[in-house]
Amino acid sequence: MRKCFFPIFFKQYWSIGTSATLSTFRLGVANSAASFALAVLAPLLGAIADRGGARIKFLTAFTVLGVISTSALYWVAKGDWQWAAAFYVAASMGFWGGLIFYDSLLLEVSPPDHYDLVSGYAYGVGYLGGGLLFAINVWMTLTPTFFGLPDAAAAVRVSFLMVAVWWAVFALPLLLGVKETQPAFHRSLLQATRAGFGELIHTFHEIRAYRALLLFLCAYWLYIDGINTIQKMAVDYGLALGFPSTSLIIALLMVQFIGFPSAILFGWLGNRFSPLAGILFSIAVYIAVTIGAVFMTDVRQFYGMAIAIGLVQGAVQSLSRSYFSRLVPKDRASEFFGFYNMMGKFASVLGPALMGTTALLTGSTRYSILSLGVLFVAGAILLLVASRARTVAAS
Repeated sequence: MRKCFFPIFFKQYWSIGTSATLSTFRLGVANSAASFALAVLAPLLGAIADRGGARIKFLTAFTVLGVISTSALYWVAKGDWQWAAAFYVAASMGFWGGLIFYDSLLLEVSPPDHYDLVSGYAYGVGYLGGGLLFAINVWMTLTPTFFGLPDAAAAVRVSFLMVAVWWAVFALPLLLGVKETQPAFHRSLLQATRAGFGELIHTFHEIRAYRALLLFLCAYWLYIDGINTIQKMAVDYGLALGFPSTSLIIALLMVQFIGFPSAILFGWLGNRFSPLAGILFSIAVYIAVTIGAVFMTDVRQFYGMAIAIGLVQGAVQSLSRSYFSRLVPKDRASEFFGFYNMMGKFASVLGPALMGTTALLTGSTRYSILSLGVLFVAGAILLLVASRARTVAAS
């Protein structure tokens, strides 16, 4: 929803009367501000939450921030791009900041031998829920009068309100029903902040002792950078090839609904066999996608790419999280997942640069997508090195 409706609406509604380049610049600054702030704060927030036993409290605070900010977009008037950008930044921080603590709770709700299965179910249900709401919102924008709305703009504004309500309702079972393990000594917020900051400094000094974990984070940064770049560029690439926007929306829906059973299946396979094998298989599919995109000429091929991505997108996300869970100490889970999410937020840095440089050198946008294969290959190699380091450390 955020990736599909907001950028278009920001350009056509909230930035009306300004050039496309200026609105793109404004949205880019908003994205960068939210990503940079979270990337810098993520490990510290995680460390503070660990020391104070406050993961649920932090998750609640970020959820409230995201829900209020998303719902506020409904009331932003046409042309008020400043308020739209501000609420977008706040909503992004609410979502991505909450993920730090949400991801770390995997160690609380699942035994180690079920990390892959539980993570897969969580991603699968997330894809299903997101897909259902997205389908309803797309229907609303295509036929607003059927829903008693005057036009598509009103439908999009109502969609932001629906997303906020959906977010709040489905967060309640976790926020009210999950209990986290408390530290041996209760700390106030100030004490937890001091302890968390000290723990974070200590971790930076001893990070070399976590060789497998460090190598995995580097591998994750590379291949998730490629994945994020494809997610952000796929629609633009399809439009550049002349495919109709309705077909691209259908492709996005396909990814959502295929991702539902696929994430669950790969979670079961990872639990039954090896999460590492599942991640490597997913990376191989993405490499094939980058090669196939070079020769794409028909919208049916774009649908095929959507099917392939839908099969592995949720899988690589859920298995990466569950594999990382095996590498972190439980009493410092939020801190280390802060690093994990930090790498995710710093992703999409190398990919766009590679694509831009390749396009400049070759004069072709088709070959620019092929360059992302470098990130996937390098990520796979580092992942194998990380697995080897983990085996050596365990022996």
